[in-house]
Amino acid sequence: MYGIIGLGNVGEEYKDTRHNTGFMVIDALALKWKITLKKVKYFSFYGKGTVKRGRNKEAVVLVKPITYVNLSGRAVKPFIDDLMLPASHLIIIHDDLDIPIGKFKIKIGGGAGGHKGITSVLSLVESNFIRIKVGIGRPLAKTETVDYVLSQFSLEEKVIMSQVINDVTEAIELVIFEGIEKAQTVYNR
Repeated sequence: MYGIIGLGNVGEEYKDTRHNTGFMVIDALALKWKITLKKVKYFSFYGKGTVKRGRNKEAVVLVKPITYVNLSGRAVKPFIDDLMLPASHLIIIHDDLDIPIGKFKIKIGGGAGGHKGITSVLSLVESNFIRIKVGIGRPLAKTETVDYVLSQFSLEEKVIMSQVINDVTEAIELVIFEGIEKAQTVYNR
């Protein structure tokens, strides 16, 4: 079983903001894999299902924490403890200011890089989980970072993000069925 957690903020005012990139990926996976996220547990909306590739199949749990990004660890910790998920089967998806829009990076472990949601997770969970860092780019010099991450994508950026989110869903399937090294080789460019 794989646990796939997308970081984001709950509420209409945060829908489609840069900081909700993790939620956007979870929504795309839920649609693709026909999994409904309506149960509330682990301070999260979640849904269980199975993903198939050829004759292979794997159980998955999709999770959207309702703790807000900066307190994501409060949702991740009870989730992995209850399901006894090893770090190698935990995938966390989040936005990243240091990666340009249109790019993403797959990695294992590492520090928070200034992301408060990842800081929260790392305060409660071992760092050797799989991370998919989706680029949202940096704000213009006069824009505050907080205002930027809570802003919506422009129409042009939405087109780019739609393709990136599709690529991330493909990368997650590759991680599940062929391993992280294969996914990194294909997608970390």
